[in-house]
Amino acid sequence: MGAVGRWVLSLDGAALPDGALVGGKAWGIAFMRHAGLPVPPAFVVTTEACRAYLAEGQLPDGLTDELHAGIAMLEAETGRRFGVPERPLLLAVRSGAAISMPGMLDTVLNLGIDEEIEAALARESGDVAFARDTHRRFHEMYARIVLKAGIDGLPPEGSVEEWRAAVAEAGAAARVPEAPVDQLLGAVRAVFDSWNGRRAKRYRRHHGLADDAGTAVTVQAMVFGNLGANSGTGVLFSRNPLTGAPVPYGEYLACAQGEDVVSGQRTPQGLDALSSSLPEAHAALIDAAGRLEALNRDVQDIEFSVQNGALYLLQTRTAARAPAAAMRIAVDLVNEGTISSDEALARVSAAQVRTLLMPRLDEGAGEDAALLAEGEGASPGVGIGKVVLDADAAEASGAAGEDVVLVRPTTSPEDVHGMVAARAVVTATGGATSHAAVVSRSLGVPCVVGCGEGVGAALAGREVTVDGKAGQVFDGVLPVSIPAETDDPYLRRIAAWARAAAPIAVYRAEDSAPNGAVDLDRLPGGEEPERMPALLAGAPGAKGGALASDAGVAAAVAAGLDFIVVRHALPALLAACAAARAEAAT
Repeated sequence: MGAVGRWVLSLDGAALPDGALVGGKAWGIAFMRHAGLPVPPAFVVTTEACRAYLAEGQLPDGLTDELHAGIAMLEAETGRRFGVPERPLLLAVRSGAAISMPGMLDTVLNLGIDEEIEAALARESGDVAFARDTHRRFHEMYARIVLKAGIDGLPPEGSVEEWRAAVAEAGAAARVPEAPVDQLLGAVRAVFDSWNGRRAKRYRRHHGLADDAGTAVTVQAMVFGNLGANSGTGVLFSRNPLTGAPVPYGEYLACAQGEDVVSGQRTPQGLDALSSSLPEAHAALIDAAGRLEALNRDVQDIEFSVQNGALYLLQTRTAARAPAAAMRIAVDLVNEGTISSDEALARVSAAQVRTLLMPRLDEGAGEDAALLAEGEGASPGVGIGKVVLDADAAEASGAAGEDVVLVRPTTSPEDVHGMVAARAVVTATGGATSHAAVVSRSLGVPCVVGCGEGVGAALAGREVTVDGKAGQVFDGVLPVSIPAETDDPYLRRIAAWARAAAPIAVYRAEDSAPNGAVDLDRLPGGEEPERMPALLAGAPGAKGGALASDAGVAAAVAAGLDFIVVRHALPALLAACAAARAEAAT
């Protein structure tokens, strides 16, 4: 890794950078290049530059010159030139916070193109349609992300002037710049601005993340998954993120770019499609996934593109996973000797276990029920509520105490506040690696994707039961049952580790707990964790009240109690272990 200046660092893989300074995406690129994997060259504008921009309201002094120096590095490595027709270099400009925020921040692809460079791409590739598609993609994405134009798409057959007219009609305050350097500066500003966007703030608030970290901007040489039948793009998980099964899992779209998969606007095929059409690229991908998981000691979420049969890795990060998958993966990695049981406990959360212990459909409950829609199960669990068709309605109904199911053609970052409020999410298009699927898994919300066009109109206003594991949407409220935490072998294994590590004894209500527990349900303020030290002074144990929350368990640990009594033991045990780790870290 080389420093271009104060604000820009090369991601050449010579050394691994500070993740807090460059963000997770850039760190992953440097890591993969350090490991000798095929990654397009890149540099990063640091989170420090973002914080300076947000504080000053303008790009910090010296950053523009450092961007030019970074471009020169990419030109030297690729043998291409940015902003000129002869062997043109196009760029991908991507956000990347230090803590993963899937789908929350902004990206602009194919940057650096104009009409003259489009013609040069057509001559070089021999594919006029590819060059026009690439130009349209850039114009559309820049208009939407940077200029905030309310467009869903631009006509592929349209001229540039027709595109400009459509963007202006959609409310854009300016034109898409023709000069590639101006395009780059605009994209960098847009990524920085996205840190303080509504969706990003809501995501951080929901997950308890800090607002002052900022995002880095990764600038990377483009590779083109839309360059004909021997090109494509996809996402691979080194293990199944839904079940935790130790087999690669992913999706692939031929003749497409990454936004096509992530946006959910096209429904991809399984990895078998890549294996059958481009077996060498598929074999290289599977090998790279195994290496990256072994090196990172955790399941990886890998974005990749194939250009004319050659594989390129664009991103690797620790994979978001469904709660059941998190339990299995933690246990399997311990069994394989990859991590310790203490590390496994740190990788699963009380919230994930609570999700697993939520109601699920009774055996056979769906057999006689009316099946209204069916797609791909993308995030397990059962959600019941009234169908609404936009995120604002979901947020408002949720705030009013109503249970709602959010149904959308596909979701985007603009829908996250509604996804947070919903009991389940259903989409017409998309696959298990789409925005809807990835964000729903990170939120622990049941999700079904790819139910087909018109699903929103068919379900609007109805009360439905969504089975996110089976990928089904049923009419009405179906009977559910609450699973026992002792039924699952992975939960039992984790519980044994947690009992040995927890700084406090945890009993279920039906267990034979010691005498002397203070009943917080009977005390004023017993539901408030901050009141517990005064309420529990001198007591050996407690039950009820705030102990249903992680904060309440942490307060019990801090109060030095010998034991607590709760409805479900494992979430409390994990919360107690987390409290002990937090205390040890201070």
